[in-house]
Amino acid sequence: MAYVDGACISMDELLQPKAEAEVAFVLDRDLATGNLDVDQCRAAVAYATAALEIVDSRIAEWDITFADTVADNASSGVYVLGTTRRTLEEVAPVEVQMTMTIDGELVSAGDGAACLGDPLHALTWLARRAREFGEPLRAGQVILSGALGPMCAINPGSTVTAEISGLGSVTAHFSTKPTI
Repeated sequence: MAYVDGACISMDELLQPKAEAEVAFVLDRDLATGNLDVDQCRAAVAYATAALEIVDSRIAEWDITFADTVADNASSGVYVLGTTRRTLEEVAPVEVQMTMTIDGELVSAGDGAACLGDPLHALTWLARRAREFGEPLRAGQVILSGALGPMCAINPGSTVTAEISGLGSVTAHFSTKPTI
C-alpha cells in the first residue's frame, strides 16, 4: 500500500481512485499505555510529512453506506509519503495550509483544522480506539491523519501533487490502464 514520493502507480491496482491530501505521522514510541491524550500522542511522533491517500471503492459509483465502507476495508487503496520530515516542534499540524492539483489544476484546498479541528485529534482518537481493540499503535507505524480538504477523482495518466505548508510536497503519477 505504501509508495514513495514521485512514484508511478498502476491504475490496474485501483478501481475508482480518489486522492486526498493528509498529514502523515510516523511514530517513534508505542501508544499502548497511559491517558493517550493529545500531549502523549504528540510526544510519540518522530516526524510528520505530507501524504496522499488514494482511496478506492469496490462499490459502483461510490454509492456507499457506512456498512459498505466497513465491508470495503474503509475504502482503502494506497498512500504516498513525501520526503520532507518535520518534528512537531517545527510545524503545528493544525496550522498547515494545503493545496492539491491534478495535472497542474487546483482541485482541492484546505487546512489542518479541517481534520477534526486538528490532525493531532485524529491521531489521539485512533490511538484510543486501537488500544480498545487490543491493537495499540506501535513505534515505526505510519498514521494518516485524514483529509485536509475534499477528495478528487483520479484518471489514468494523471499526476497528483499536494503542497502542505511546513511539510513540503508529495506527488504521484498514475499510469494508464493497458487496453485488452
